[in-house]
Amino acid sequence: MGIAAARELWVGILCWMFWGAALMWLRDAVFEYLEPGAAYFTPAASDLLNGAFLGLSMVALALVIRVAYLLIWDPKSVAKAQLFKNA
Repeated sequence: MGIAAARELWVGILCWMFWGAALMWLRDAVFEYLEPGAAYFTPAASDLLNGAFLGLSMVALALVIRVAYLLIWDPKSVAKAQLFKNA
């Protein structure tokens, strides 16, 4: 995907959300590692499940925000055309 295609699809807001999530997880991992030390590398199954749920919920939330953002701004008036097509 080139720069022009990325601008046309407005992926910038999605990139910023995932960048912020990555920084949040990095900070969380560093602070979690500082507490128990080497025990950090042997997590319990519940910790893995919580981490997976956090990751999936963050991806879902980012995609919902992106869809809402595109519906509000509607750069190519696609949503408006589809909504008022039968009216």
